[in-house]
Amino acid sequence: MDREDWPDEDLEAHHGESDLSEEVAAETAVADGGPPATSRKVRRRGRRTRMRSRTIAMKRLTKEELRLGALLYPPVDEPRPHTRAECKDVPRPCPFVSCKHHLYLDVNPDTGSIKLNFPDLEVWEMKETCSLDIADRNGITLEEVGEIMNLTRERIRQVEVRGLLKLKMMSPIGGDDPDPSGLS
Repeated sequence: MDREDWPDEDLEAHHGESDLSEEVAAETAVADGGPPATSRKVRRRGRRTRMRSRTIAMKRLTKEELRLGALLYPPVDEPRPHTRAECKDVPRPCPFVSCKHHLYLDVNPDTGSIKLNFPDLEVWEMKETCSLDIADRNGITLEEVGEIMNLTRERIRQVEVRGLLKLKMMSPIGGDDPDPSGLS
């Protein structure tokens, strides 16, 4: 009887045994002086614990939805901070969701679409709301940035590499110096 033919409960009961036998086989191959067997054990990740971000495309909204939104949220002429010095004293969580440094949503300037980074949370439920507050911490791990921005660590790494490349291309040196610190 092949593994695929086992009933679900038998498969679950034997699942741990097969992983153990693969590990033992790999260890004996190394002990015999041969190359280690390729491990088929894959790091198992649980389901995503956070909700994925959601994008609202402005061009897909009906006129009625736009009218209703304008009625529910009329423009407010509340003074808001314009510099970091003014912003530091504002109570947290930051109430200015339209600020470009706020983490609750992002607006694409080309299409006008709105990306809700945390669709399952309200602004006041967020731990961190301002990217400038996070920048003042002077360095955090990719994992922490991913948690704050609702992205994976790998995506944060990709954005970091792209940003560093753009900075390198914009530098007056132009990326010709192999040692960017200038200590060589």
